[in-house]
Amino acid sequence: MIDLLHRLWDFRHRRSIQERLASLSAAGVAIAVFVVGVTAYFATQSSLYQEMDDELIGVAGLMVNPIASDIAGMGGLNSSALQAANVNIVLVKADRSIVRLQNAQLDIEPGAPEIAIARLQFGTSTRTVELGPNGAMYRLVAVPLKSEDNGYYALVLARPLSPLLSTLHQLQIIMISLGALFIVVGAAAGHRVGSAVMHPLRRLSLAVAHVTETDDLAPICSTRQDELGDLSRSFDTMMHSLASSRHRQQRLIADAGHELRTPLTSMRTNVELLAADEKTGMLPEGARAEILTDVAAQLGEFTSLVGDLVQLSRDDVVTPSLEPLNFAHVVNAAVTRAKRRGNGLTFDVVTRPFYVVGEPDTLERAVTNLLDNAVKFSPENGTVHVRLDDGTLTVSDEGPGIAEDDLPHIFDRFFRSNKARNTPGTGLGLSIVAHTVQAHGGQISAGNMPGGGALFTMKLPAAPPEALEETLT
Repeated sequence: MIDLLHRLWDFRHRRSIQERLASLSAAGVAIAVFVVGVTAYFATQSSLYQEMDDELIGVAGLMVNPIASDIAGMGGLNSSALQAANVNIVLVKADRSIVRLQNAQLDIEPGAPEIAIARLQFGTSTRTVELGPNGAMYRLVAVPLKSEDNGYYALVLARPLSPLLSTLHQLQIIMISLGALFIVVGAAAGHRVGSAVMHPLRRLSLAVAHVTETDDLAPICSTRQDELGDLSRSFDTMMHSLASSRHRQQRLIADAGHELRTPLTSMRTNVELLAADEKTGMLPEGARAEILTDVAAQLGEFTSLVGDLVQLSRDDVVTPSLEPLNFAHVVNAAVTRAKRRGNGLTFDVVTRPFYVVGEPDTLERAVTNLLDNAVKFSPENGTVHVRLDDGTLTVSDEGPGIAEDDLPHIFDRFFRSNKARNTPGTGLGLSIVAHTVQAHGGQISAGNMPGGGALFTMKLPAAPPEALEETLT
């Protein structure tokens, strides 16, 4: 028995959502049909009984006067006339004596309710009793009657209930049949609705299974305008995000592998030359020192490249500082660092205070990358112009500028223009600038100065007034 209950419990929980919706719909319809059916049945039954009682009381009212004037002859009534009206009558006196009609078709035995009407001579009495040899159901109605000799009676009428009970039985059959039909229709509708609800969920489940089995990030592309459609579109957005993230990861790995191969190959060649010279002494005097210097430079390039790759691999959003910072201080600190690399160059710097929310280290590195780029392409004794006004930072130089064909790709990873092929660098500096500015909610653009030279424009959002007020106080 316990094992059977466990199996039933497991089966109940193993049912699909569609089956549960169909069951719930059928159960809901069944409850509604039961409540409505029972209510309608008893209301109809009460109405039919009340209609019969009113009719019998009306018939009794018509018989009272004739019978009161002729108790012995029962007002001239006979069994044939009563049979045509489908009623049977009897008189019961207050002392329990009974006056019956001659040749009566039915032997009526009055009870306490009828005797009470005879004694009180007030009101009416109605009840259902079994009469006759077959125990048929009859409706008894009693009304008070006072004879001309001041005798107190109750006129009792009996009518068979078989027609009424037959009507109620037919009503039961109709209600049960309609109830069963409605339950089946409700279950079918629930199954249909469940199928419509489960269809996008099945598509979503199949899409997830497809991604798991094939690693193909295919979207669902649902056009539904409801909550399930919103869920499908959210899944598509997640798929697009994952596909984009995977593409960026694959591109980063491919580009990193390509860029790392060059310094590693050169470094390996130099190391092999040093190892061979250790055994054979084939290198001329001074070449060993040049090779070591070259190895050190390659290590520096390699370290810079790895650092840039690590910086670009950070996909997390920048966490704002608890307090805003003055971007002018960040720019001035970056200019100080750039001056060490730009010997012979003039820095024309004008900065105005401007508060932003962000990380000073990453912002300073982004500005430094812009300044390093300007230093790299500036001519000897040239000038680098730096302006910060109302959240807009511009960095321009007097170099050859940026070719029009290169402008759309200037912030791409590892992009090197033809003019920069023979200059040091990893091709990641401007990509880091773009990544940092976007993480801080800003914008970065590149162009050319009218008189020549590259122009970079960086815009950052201002710190909220409440944060600025809290910091200044």
